[in-house]
Amino acid sequence: MTTLTVIANIIAKEDHIALVKAELEKLLPVTRVEEGCLQYNLYQDNENPAHLMFHESWTSRELWQTHIENQHLKDFVAATDGALEPFILNEMTEVAR
Repeated sequence: MTTLTVIANIIAKEDHIALVKAELEKLLPVTRVEEGCLQYNLYQDNENPAHLMFHESWTSRELWQTHIENQHLKDFVAATDGALEPFILNEMTEVAR
């Protein structure tokens, strides 16, 4: 089975780090029980606390796309309006272990 790995690099504006981190943490329990979610971990850069990253694994791209359309992500976008710099999502496939 080929899984989809997503790396989401999220940059909070300096005066909104605590808000963005709290809103991202809210996504953990609801996402981890979604169909197809194998891993959904949040990290924060040790030297730049404004840089947060999700490392996600999904059983398929289709189920990940269902995830990104869920209400809890829409709520995150609304709650962090104006608090984020543009961020990058990378969809990746494992090559070797």
